[in-house]
Amino acid sequence: MNLTELTWPDVAALDRDTPVIFPIAALEQHGRHIPVFTDSMLMGEIANRAEGTLGARALFAPLQWLGNSHHHMDFPGTLSAEPRVYLDLLCGLLENFIAHGFRRLLLLNGHGGNDVPGKQAVFEVRQRHRERNDLLLLFCTYWNLDADPHTAHPDLHQKQMGHACEWETSMVLRLAPHLVKNHTGVPPQEFGNAFEPASRGWTMTDRSEHGHVGDPRSASAEKGEALFGEFTKGTVSLIERMIRWNGESWEG
Repeated sequence: MNLTELTWPDVAALDRDTPVIFPIAALEQHGRHIPVFTDSMLMGEIANRAEGTLGARALFAPLQWLGNSHHHMDFPGTLSAEPRVYLDLLCGLLENFIAHGFRRLLLLNGHGGNDVPGKQAVFEVRQRHRERNDLLLLFCTYWNLDADPHTAHPDLHQKQMGHACEWETSMVLRLAPHLVKNHTGVPPQEFGNAFEPASRGWTMTDRSEHGHVGDPRSASAEKGEALFGEFTKGTVSLIERMIRWNGESWEG
């Protein structure tokens, strides 16, 4: 179900154990070859496909396209919410539907920079309602829902999600090939080892002059469709686990 298509009495009539999904993404630079709306385009497509599969078993809010993208602000075109403002926005989305009586809420993420505030949001909201054991508050990033997405197509070279990389470029080629500019001429950018397993504070210019990480040269629409299929499957699987949750246990 799509929230934008319902009236308030429609929403009021829903079972309060219906999972509510908040797709979140970003508008930020994606190298020299794919558009600034890439994360939102891809997250929106996966959310739409998952909604089509789940039908009336889950409620999807509209995509939130503004994200936490300060690390890309050296590149023109990037829009970014202030970190605390963004965290408060995510908390507010969850609190809105808790106020409406819903108990199973998911922030479904399509941008790496939203990872920290997204996890912090579900943590903070849970602490505000610590007397309740009937709330299921989740955050996840779609490309982490499949253990081996690189096996989706036999010719995929990358093993992990990068930025404006083979994976993202392939998915944009599947959705809007006219927006992709000379990806075969883009130089590869190694992922590197940023003092792992420590977590390093960084900006994109620390890592990449051109604004991408990975190697988009071998991207294709066929690979993009295969990735969309895998990522949608992982998303649907998680939401089905939310549906099956017994309403009180730790396990899901």
